Amino acid sequence: MEEIAMLDEKKLHLVFEVSLWFKGIFALSESAAGMATYFIPQRLFLTFVLWVTRDEFAEDPRDLVANFLLHTVQHLSVDAQKFAAIYLIGHGVIKLWLIVGLLRERLWYFPVSIAVFGLFIVYQVYRFTFTHSGWLLLITALDIVIIALTWHEYRYLRRSNHAHSQSTFF
Repeated sequence: MEEIAMLDEKKLHLVFEVSLWFKGIFALSESAAGMATYFIPQRLFLTFVLWVTRDEFAEDPRDLVANFLLHTVQHLSVDAQKFAAIYLIGHGVIKLWLIVGLLRERLWYFPVSIAVFGLFIVYQVYRFTFTHSGWLLLITALDIVIIALTWHEYRYLRRSNHAHSQSTFF
């Protein structure tokens, strides 16, 4: 029975690590997108979106994704662009810092990460009430899974460290 529990712990640990790597890649992408959003002029964004979506519009002028992208870029104010850039950079950098600490298994990162990811969730839900963005729901769902896995991993590491310190004490 204990072997099965260890196998399950190893699987959960693997899921935890893989999800952190995915979240890390996403955080890097977020930071890069934030840098691009900050430094690239709005007209260049529009040109890029028109170039990317031209085949979709030729095939189907009512394409949902192409129209969404075009509408978003056309109605993006300079202030909104700067806010989005700073938010993406900050969000990405903070997540990367936390993910590195979690992967290094530094125990104090676990409760800090849970709190920060929880704050991100609160903000994302707040933003969802304005944008109704499916992406925000997807990111929020991933953050909830990460929090659950982080909590489980934290408890497991604390038990393991406690058991290890007990066995070396006696």
